[in-house]
Amino acid sequence: MSIKIVNLATYTTPKVMEVKNQDFVSYGQDNNYFQYLIDRYNGSPTNNAAINGISQLIYGKGLDATDSSKKPDEYARMKSLFSNEDVQRIVNDFYLLGQSAVQVIYNSNHTKIDSVYHFPIETLRAEKANEEGDIEAYYYSPDWTKYKKGDELKRIPAFGFSKESVEIYYIKPYKTGFYYYSPVSYQGGLQYSELEEEISNYHLNNILNGLAPSMLINFNNGIPDDDQRTLIENSIKEKFSGTSNAGKFILAFNDSAEQQATIEPVQLSDAHQQYQFLSDESMRKIMVSHRVVSPMLMGIKDSTGLGNNADELMTASNLMDNTVIRPFQNLLINCFDKILAVNGITLDLYFKTLQPIEFTDLKNATTKEQVEEETGQKLSLSINDNKLDEIFETLNSIEQEDFSDWELIDEREANPEREREVGRAFKFASAVKGSPEDDSVQDTSLFKVRYKYAPSFYSAESRDFCKKMVNAGRVYRLEDIDRDITDNPGFGEGGSNSYNCFLYKGGAQCKHFWMRQIYMLKDNEKISVNQARRIINELDPSDRPAAKWEVNPYEVAQRPYDMEDRGYVNPPAWLK
Repeated sequence: MSIKIVNLATYTTPKVMEVKNQDFVSYGQDNNYFQYLIDRYNGSPTNNAAINGISQLIYGKGLDATDSSKKPDEYARMKSLFSNEDVQRIVNDFYLLGQSAVQVIYNSNHTKIDSVYHFPIETLRAEKANEEGDIEAYYYSPDWTKYKKGDELKRIPAFGFSKESVEIYYIKPYKTGFYYYSPVSYQGGLQYSELEEEISNYHLNNILNGLAPSMLINFNNGIPDDDQRTLIENSIKEKFSGTSNAGKFILAFNDSAEQQATIEPVQLSDAHQQYQFLSDESMRKIMVSHRVVSPMLMGIKDSTGLGNNADELMTASNLMDNTVIRPFQNLLINCFDKILAVNGITLDLYFKTLQPIEFTDLKNATTKEQVEEETGQKLSLSINDNKLDEIFETLNSIEQEDFSDWELIDEREANPEREREVGRAFKFASAVKGSPEDDSVQDTSLFKVRYKYAPSFYSAESRDFCKKMVNAGRVYRLEDIDRDITDNPGFGEGGSNSYNCFLYKGGAQCKHFWMRQIYMLKDNEKISVNQARRIINELDPSDRPAAKWEVNPYEVAQRPYDMEDRGYVNPPAWLK
């Protein structure tokens, strides 16, 4: 009989041992702790899902830089050094094994880094620290389980401690009490990962072996020889055992009924409930160790309320992104910055996030770079922001009109049909004479026509131009805003190189439009303000002769975001 007992009380944290007459420092009781972590990853479904999910969230869509457009050469050199494949492997090691390694290859003069590659961390062991406490090198073995004392190992210098062509940059977070190696962030959940493995192994073996013994067959007519017993046993086994017959049997051969075997059953009451409790408890504790706010974020559906509601899921996503994902990303980026600094590359790096933009908290993002870093969406791909800035500065420099003698009698979207209705309702006189700074070709002796940027709000990811226009809160003449923005390859209608600010506002995907305002001269002798408002509210165009009234194009009252049929070529989703 073989009995296996899982004693969780004997579980210990990994031992880091300096052995006399051994140049490297062992990690784990058998110097194979990395493999223990890999086994827990492969054996526990919950641990596997959490590690995969968090690693993917850390990597996101790869490395990028907010200043990539300002430093295109440095950005290109960064991308040539850090390939997406290597960065992803570095991230996976970093979370799964608690640390990761980068192989840095220099040029012949050791003045520049030519290439950077991921290095499997489980193949490395740290050299004993020098008198200053620095780790100067790491030892490599493809399989440490096969290492025997006296075997020759390859020594690779640590980053910055040699003039050799190859060095190892060892990335690990600081953990109190650990110097050579760093325990994983989910260390406290490893015993539950092992428990989850044992529960699944128990059930699997139970099924493969026909579940628990459920039948005792006694033969009371003497004990046959070995060959006969085997033949009888195989015959009964073939007929009664297996998962389809749900159970084992016990076969006993006795000299007589008086000498038959006595069986004392050992039963576990409510066994299925106890195993279910252990399984659920293991999953919960593993999730806690990974600091998973909601299992739904890892693709695991549970019975709790959190994750069933969109707002709760968004809150959980933001909390996990800020408390779990970002710290790992920042630590990796700081290490990448040190490697890039050797080549004189300084970029504002960030990982492009997998988190939906709708879930992203942008309350503290006040600049375009911060919004880009938070959302992982490029904010300057093909649009020339300087042109928009010039347009705004020009508009903002125009002296605001004095409307003390005028009253706003109508405000609505600059829709052509509505403009025709208003045009039919009034007989407009010719435009009044006055200074060109104040008057517009659309003005008359009784009315001024102006335009305001609408709606009067914006989102955090809106373009700077839109934010400035909304915050300015000013009104403009047609002549002020009917102008082109040029030098934007592929950005305009049909993929052209320019677009009109009056028609297309802040550009492709902009969610603003122009609101037309009509001001009427106060105390005029032709019509009162109340009369004008009543006429506008009770329009009956068929009873009034048409008047000359300049009608704006449909696009003026439309949001570019709604102009999908206007020929935009793949408008960027970030341009609001």
